[in-house]
Amino acid sequence: MDRIFQKAKAKAHGAFRDHSFSQFPGTFDGSQEPICQDRASTIQAPTPLDVFRYRYHHGTNIGSVYVLEKWLHPSMFPTNASDKQSSELEAIRLSVQAIGLDATRQKFQKHWRTVSDADLDWLADARCTSIRLPIGYFTLGPSFCSKTPFAPYAIVYTDAWSSVKNLIFRARARGIGTLIDLHALPGGANCGEHSGTNSGKAELWNNAANLDLATRCLEFLAREITSMDCIVGLQLVNEADWDSPGMYNWYETAISAIGRIDASIPIYISDGWNLSKALNYIGKKNNCFSARPTNPVIVDTHFYWAFTNEDKAKSPQQITSEVWSKLCELDGKDGSVVDRGAFQVVVGEYSCVMTEDSWARGGCSRDTLIRDFGAAQSARYQSRSGGSFFWTYAMDWPPGGEWGFRAQTASGAITAPSNLLLSADDVRARLFNAQARRDAKMAEVVGAHCAYWDRTAPGGYFEHWRFENGWKVGWADAVAFFEARVVGRVAGGKGGDKIGCLDVWVRKRILESGMQGKFLWEYEQGLRQGVGSLYECAGI
Repeated sequence: MDRIFQKAKAKAHGAFRDHSFSQFPGTFDGSQEPICQDRASTIQAPTPLDVFRYRYHHGTNIGSVYVLEKWLHPSMFPTNASDKQSSELEAIRLSVQAIGLDATRQKFQKHWRTVSDADLDWLADARCTSIRLPIGYFTLGPSFCSKTPFAPYAIVYTDAWSSVKNLIFRARARGIGTLIDLHALPGGANCGEHSGTNSGKAELWNNAANLDLATRCLEFLAREITSMDCIVGLQLVNEADWDSPGMYNWYETAISAIGRIDASIPIYISDGWNLSKALNYIGKKNNCFSARPTNPVIVDTHFYWAFTNEDKAKSPQQITSEVWSKLCELDGKDGSVVDRGAFQVVVGEYSCVMTEDSWARGGCSRDTLIRDFGAAQSARYQSRSGGSFFWTYAMDWPPGGEWGFRAQTASGAITAPSNLLLSADDVRARLFNAQARRDAKMAEVVGAHCAYWDRTAPGGYFEHWRFENGWKVGWADAVAFFEARVVGRVAGGKGGDKIGCLDVWVRKRILESGMQGKFLWEYEQGLRQGVGSLYECAGI
């Protein structure tokens, strides 16, 4: 075996020969020099924060705790509230009218404690790795309510942000990370009640004052996040309207503002219901040739089959079959950061809900159809995204039926990735067996890589040592994520995490490697194969 491995390594150091590089992956044009000066590597072992941010996110939205929706928490609204009084602003306005400002403040403070320690224990037992936590700009405190419709009620929110932090830290103690979702923005990014008001208007985009306040909210959050070691990322906006005017211009402003505070925070953007356009945007943002560190940008996309006449006309079987076509916009984009940039998508919302018209077309047990629908979504999102967050958890009517993460997890419709279901002993055993095979696997993979390019471009110059280096880093990274729970770097004790946000993780490692030049693609491909080799040898 040593002879095989040494032969593979020797092939990596052949003398330079003139050759056209345009046919090889990861190259740009013939004007570049074939050899360049690498920078010093800054790669270190993955930290617990890395695990929180870049593993596969199996989780749920918390729901209308900090951004009220009447259909989820009718108890927070007076019984005489109309259907057009269904937002946070109406709940607080009507409450103040009925019981006064101080009593309303106490009422809301109690509501913010909706998610109990028992709830978090249940989420941990359900192998929930992360929660998506919708908040509003008003949640950040009275100073952010000034000159907005919430100004008369600003005192109610005095302790709101401290309540959010308390929930985040209680979740972290159970190994659960938090994606902070700025769900309700000034003026509204869409026309829905979940923007905080019942205005029926999306008045964020064409209003300079609203955009400025939104940016200041994100700057505040970025500064707060720097002291938290469990924040999955920061989402700029929830469900922006299709083709919102100036949306990407504001994204640029907000991302730059956050980056000046902390360029390591993963930033999540709404796709505005146009995933292809959002992917084109992040492909440019997530290149690996920046002169300075830049935040990784991830697209948040949502999937529902319960709101259109077109979906109403479909059977459950038709809808379930459509699940497998979702995220196909990634095809031909992800998988080569050096060539195309990092393309990372997370499914921020989905459910097991269909219309009654659809269920009536099923022809068999509704429970069976629901389980099939949920299973298809679990499998598809786990195979093609960096994570998925069910809508939703907290509500007045648990466990929530087809809208409830608790109900659909209990029924087996929504399932965690199999690697999260392993016992601690199984994780240790799989790692032990994998590590015993490491050197042989590396010799096999490096040798195959060298042999392939010997056949494909005989006599060509390569730098296969970069592939070997990448393979070693990828294997070690995959080990660090998989063992994080059982060795206590991340709370939980059970299950093994996989790198789910792989494209942005690969970009991070490329930047940290300090490597440059035409053969950077070899490092990237080695890194990816090192990760894959660990999973193959560990049987996950």
